[in-house]
Amino acid sequence: MPKPTRRTFLKSSAALAAGAAVLRSTPAFAASAAAMTSATPLTQFEYQDVQLLDGPMLEQFRHNHQLFLNLNEDSLLKPFRQLSGLPAPGEDMGGWYSPSPLFDPPKDMTGYIPGHSFGQYLSGLARAYAVTGDKATQAKVQRLVAGFSPTVSKKFYDDYCIPAYTFDKTNCGLIDAHQFAGDPHALAVLNRATDAVLPFLPPKALNREEMLARPHKNISFTWDETYTLPENFYLAYQRGAGDRYRLLARRFLEDDTYFGPLSENKNVLPGQHAYSHVNALCSAMQSYLTDGSRKHLTAARNGFAFVQQQSFATGGWGPNETFQQPDGNGLAESLASTHSSFETPCGAYGHFKITRYLMRVTGDSRYGDSMETVLYNTILGARPIQPDGVSFYYADYNHDAKKVYYEQKWPCCSGTFPQLTADYGISSYLRSAKGINVNLYVPSRITWQQGSARVSLTQHTQYPANGDTSMHLALTHPERFTIALRVPAWAGHQTKVTVNGNAIDTALTPGTWANLDRTWKDGDHIELSLDMPLRLSPIDDRHQNLVALLYGPIALFAIEPVAQTITRNQLLAAQRIGNSSAWEVASGSGKVRMVPYPEINNESYRLYQQT
Repeated sequence: MPKPTRRTFLKSSAALAAGAAVLRSTPAFAASAAAMTSATPLTQFEYQDVQLLDGPMLEQFRHNHQLFLNLNEDSLLKPFRQLSGLPAPGEDMGGWYSPSPLFDPPKDMTGYIPGHSFGQYLSGLARAYAVTGDKATQAKVQRLVAGFSPTVSKKFYDDYCIPAYTFDKTNCGLIDAHQFAGDPHALAVLNRATDAVLPFLPPKALNREEMLARPHKNISFTWDETYTLPENFYLAYQRGAGDRYRLLARRFLEDDTYFGPLSENKNVLPGQHAYSHVNALCSAMQSYLTDGSRKHLTAARNGFAFVQQQSFATGGWGPNETFQQPDGNGLAESLASTHSSFETPCGAYGHFKITRYLMRVTGDSRYGDSMETVLYNTILGARPIQPDGVSFYYADYNHDAKKVYYEQKWPCCSGTFPQLTADYGISSYLRSAKGINVNLYVPSRITWQQGSARVSLTQHTQYPANGDTSMHLALTHPERFTIALRVPAWAGHQTKVTVNGNAIDTALTPGTWANLDRTWKDGDHIELSLDMPLRLSPIDDRHQNLVALLYGPIALFAIEPVAQTITRNQLLAAQRIGNSSAWEVASGSGKVRMVPYPEINNESYRLYQQT
């Protein structure tokens, strides 16, 4: 949305091991049709198959699960009851979530989208139940569906500024309540909710310019996101909601101004709202997965490649929630002009989804590289949502940056955060026809059926504090299958893998999977040691001397006071401070301390250094 609103890949090179500066990528993922057809497809595990073990991802998941499990149900349902003319007990949640006479966009966003994130909270809880099997969570999901049902009414959308935006989240919550929490009524409620919103939707997906051209009460009525609807419409169809959802999905594919040009490799992203247009790429992927549309697969691949061309070293994108001109200075200038660099929980949620879709369909491991960059440099550094709805929103990459909470309670990022953390497990592993692909190196355990054997793989790791990961297998009996390990594109030449203490003879090529094909038996163990060279990443091709320092997947942030003079060689000569995650650079104006994003608290910091 326009401000104020709700909100690289590095080139593969053998020279990485030398620690040389790395150029930003070209559209590495805009692949030919031949490459797409030759890739091995991957599939998603079930939520209950993966258990996160102690670590920051589990900590985030538990925090979000407990927070939303304990939210007052009358307060969650209150906006729907109010706007549908029903008795509405409970306290207002405030912020964006509760109706307010103060709403005066863009000056005052209080009461912006009543009930907007209810569906996401419902979705996050349904997924959390699928992960944990916690009966109290399932019961809460089913009570919320039952409480929402009598509020379904066209009255809710009278004078409502962005109906598609809120309904899309409601749709997601209801289909997840059905799929993951076994709610027997959710699809019937969805059908009535769809009937209620349809009179308020346009005949097709409209872009922001088309919305602006229509009569509107105020600017917020031009911010709706009809182009994100198809993903959840397709999923509703797949989960048994009825044929009309497939037809609705096709109706709202934004082919004329977005997917059509993207499928022809035309970059139409500049000037567009960043998160919602990355999220829309997931609709293109569902068009391919449901209807077999290769045009939409090509559009999604090309669109994501254009996103990667203008990403920060953290993997984030969209300063001021807006995509930049690829041949302009927008990204570099944003370092001095805004503190709203990346819409963190929303952006990370969309980024995880599109990379997971694309990796499943193409088999390309570099989508996993991109996912882990966003994981370690953005969302794992997000401050936790507070019980009163105070939420983390933007990652700040300004030259004078600080971590701060968003000024409004219950913004959009409070909805995507619990969905994303519930998805951490299904993002960590994927199934192949031959076995399993290990995508993220995180403390976790996955259990699955492989042939006639029941298999469990447990990861023990402190990655990315260092490059070492141990994997231990338990099997009911020996079974032959492939364990594919993602070898990041930045991995140095000293990367190695052993099985039961013996070096493997499989090639370890950065930017691909290392396929370990053997008969596995109970007690086997794999040791992965990733060589994590220091390297430099310029912010874009026109500002080669404005660089970020990276260690493996980790961007290192200079803690104030930053150096006034620093060279590329000095950055690449950085030294680890003991066994900590901090580094030290000896610059011409004194020593500079550099740390990963999750380690930053209240200090001022800087991502890019002028060399």
